[in-house]
Formats: sequence, structure tokens, C-alpha cells
Amino acid sequence: MKLQSLRRAASVTLAAASLVIGGAVSGHTADGSRHTDGSGQADASDQRAAAAPVLRDLAAAKGIYYGTAVTASKLTGTYGTIVGEQFDSITPGNEMKWGSVEPTRGSFNWSGADAVVNYAEAHAQKVRGHTLVWHSQLPNWVSNGSWTADTLRTVMTDHIATEAGRYQGRIDHWDVVNEPFNEDGTRRQSVFQTAIGDSYIADALRAARAADPAAKLYVNDYNVEGVNAKSTALYNLVKSLKEQGVPIDGVGLQAHLILGQVPSTLQANIQRFADLGVDVAITELDIRTTVPPTTAQLAQQKAEYKAVTAACVAVSRCEGVTVWGFTDSDSWIPDVFPGYGAATPYDENFQPKPAYYGIAEALGWTDGGTNPPAGACAVTYAVQSQWNTGFTAQVTIRNTSTAAVNGWTLAWSWPAGQSVTQAWNATVTQSGSAVSAANAGYNAAIAPGASVTFGFNGSWSGGNTAPTAFTLNGTACTVS
Repeated sequence: MKLQSLRRAASVTLAAASLVIGGAVSGHTADGSRHTDGSGQADASDQRAAAAPVLRDLAAAKGIYYGTAVTASKLTGTYGTIVGEQFDSITPGNEMKWGSVEPTRGSFNWSGADAVVNYAEAHAQKVRGHTLVWHSQLPNWVSNGSWTADTLRTVMTDHIATEAGRYQGRIDHWDVVNEPFNEDGTRRQSVFQTAIGDSYIADALRAARAADPAAKLYVNDYNVEGVNAKSTALYNLVKSLKEQGVPIDGVGLQAHLILGQVPSTLQANIQRFADLGVDVAITELDIRTTVPPTTAQLAQQKAEYKAVTAACVAVSRCEGVTVWGFTDSDSWIPDVFPGYGAATPYDENFQPKPAYYGIAEALGWTDGGTNPPAGACAVTYAVQSQWNTGFTAQVTIRNTSTAAVNGWTLAWSWPAGQSVTQAWNATVTQSGSAVSAANAGYNAAIAPGASVTFGFNGSWSGGNTAPTAFTLNGTACTVS
């Protein structure tokens, strides 16, 4: 639906902008190779990475895919490594939209779209083509042209034939028509609806089938996740198209959701579309919350990502789930909804959030004690000394669960302008206000009831307020 958005495996070195303190971060490098301690044995970082859930593998075991929207220019380094490791389907955030590929009539730019498709094929991933016909992000010559029904139909079908034809046999799903309805279930008065009329959707689907007979063809929309007027209009459209013999294979439920507002009828809605004889996909999932999120909000977000994923798993014709970007650093939400954000499964520093583990749990993963349940860890943060622009702090992590933690990463965000300058007993990384501390080789294990302590020096300006929320391996801890 929206503009571009877009795991950090515990072993992946953060981007160059991050601050690395207390020694090099070991594990997988950006090219996927592994560091060892010199003996040929994988170090603690590798062991943590091996224990972490891999969403694409878990999803495949459930018979679905798990995907993410991507930005073509970012498919390198840590970002590219995570996309390849964790997801088995990718959607170009912008690179296949009409305004990107045909900015001038008959003149095409395929560089971004080609980059996404080539990356996917190199990483054994599906591609969800997004999108052929949409009222937004159109080039001016289309949106402001003087059209008759016949002339615009020709332009539309020619565009579909060219784009879908270029990638024939390489696209798994196409969002052929995107967002055709208003909130009350009436037709959106796009340039296509206005000039061509109701038939433009059928015309577009037929053209897409002719251009790429193997691709699955979808109509995609937002605020259609639960049973309501808009989703019922989409339901009636699909039913009518099926009765007319128009090629339609599935419906996309975008699922741009707000924390606390996941529809209770989501699974039932997926099932009613499946009962029409079409597939269903959740195509653009994110769950936004006010920022900065509290520990309770992150825990609720985890539960809601788990619930949405589980609803798909529960319906046999639900093909898969795509998150609209996997990291908060590349999410569209803050630009469109002021005061909201933190909508994706990873934070801005490529750290998995509780939501990531919620997804994994819905796909059948159990943590074996690596990821403690909420409240099963406690953190004590203490400023031991402070001077003009600097301070020394000590952090203690206590395992309050009954299972051992084997390898840990503690993450927090600074409330006011602080930065870490030196650390001991942990490897600390920082990007903006987001900080993470990973265990040293000698303190990776925390037995039930035991604790570990690390410390650091930092700088501050304007205030030195203590963090109020911490996550251990992505799960919220209590703060004491």
C-alpha cells in the first residue's frame, strides 16, 4: 500500500554508523562467513545465532511463506543478510509501481525491479509483484491525462503486458489491482474507475493472465482484515469475478494495524474468502504504537504479531504473511502517523523485538530457555558516578526464570541524548538512541537465579535520565 519501508542475527556486525565497543563483534560477517576463536570452533555469537529462530524455515514447515517488503538499494550488508536469512518471499516496496518503471509513456526503468528479482532468485525466494494498477504513485501523464475508456484501457493493458511480461515465470504473486475501494465499500474514484468504469479490474486481471499465465493474481486492499463494509465489498467483487470467469487467484489483506485494534474477526474473514475458492495472503503487516513504546506495549505487540500469524496458519488457503519492512529504521509509519512508530519485528538497530519471537512462536518455535518469558528477567541500572558531560554506569541482568539463558543480548533506548564511549564485560553497539549489549565469551550463560554485570562509560548532554525499558533476547524484562 504505502511508500518504501523497510534480523539482525546476534552474530552480524552492525552497520558502519554503529558504535562498537569492547572488542570486535564476532559471528557471521556481512558476506555470511563465520568467525571462530582460532581453534576452528564457533564462538558464543555463532552459538546464539544458531539457536535463534529462522522465520522462513519455520514458515515452510507450516506450509506458508514469510516475507518482507524491501528497498532494492539496501539489499547489501547487514540489511541484505537479514532479508536472505529470515525471509522466503520479498516484495519491492516501490520499484515495481507504475511511476517507478514507466515515468514517461513508453520509456521504462527496470533497474530497481530487476535488482529485487535477481536478489530473490539468488536467495531462493518468491517475489510478490507490487503493484500493476493503483491510484497512487502514478506518473503525471497517467493521472492527469485526458482519457476515454478505450484509450486508458489500452494504456493500462499495454503497461501490464510490458511489466508482467518482462518478469514472466519469475513472479509468484502479482498485486494486479491495489486499493479499489473506499472505507464504506464504494468504488474509489481513481483515474481508472472514472474513465473505464467497473470493468477496469476484470480488464487488468485478464491482461495480467495473458502476460504471465503462471503468476497468481490478487486484488489487494487495506482495512479489509476484519469483517466490515469494505471487506464485504471486496468479498462481493471476488465472488462476482469468479462467477464471470475472470482470472483471480487470491486476495491480499494489507494489515496495517494499530496496537490493540487487531480485528477479532480476522481468521473468520480469511476463511470466508478461502471458501470462495481463492487464496488469501497477509501482504503488508505492521502494527504501530505510540513511541517510545513501553515494555507493556512491546509485550502486547508480540502477542498481536503472534495472533495475526496464527490466523493465517489456521486457514489452509492462507498462502503466507509479508511484513511491510522488517526494521523500524525503514518503516513508513513515522512519516505518515506523527507520534507513532516501532511497527515492525526489528528495532532501528536490527535487533529482534518481542514481536519477532511472537511470529516465531506462532510458527511453532520454542526457545528452549534462550528467550525468557516476559518478566523472567530483571535489570538493575545504576549510575555510579557522574561529571560535567560524562558518567559511569553498571547494569546487572538477573535470570528470574527456571531455565538457563545461553547467550544474551540486552537492548534499550536512551531517553535523552546519551552515548556509550567505553564498555567492559559486554560488547556494546549503538545507533542513534538504540543500544544493545551482547555477552562476552566468558559470561554467555546465566543460570536460573544467577546474574551477570557489565559496565560502561558514557557521555551526556542536557540530561542523564536512566532507561526505563530493557529487552533480553527480544523479551521485555522488569526493571528494578
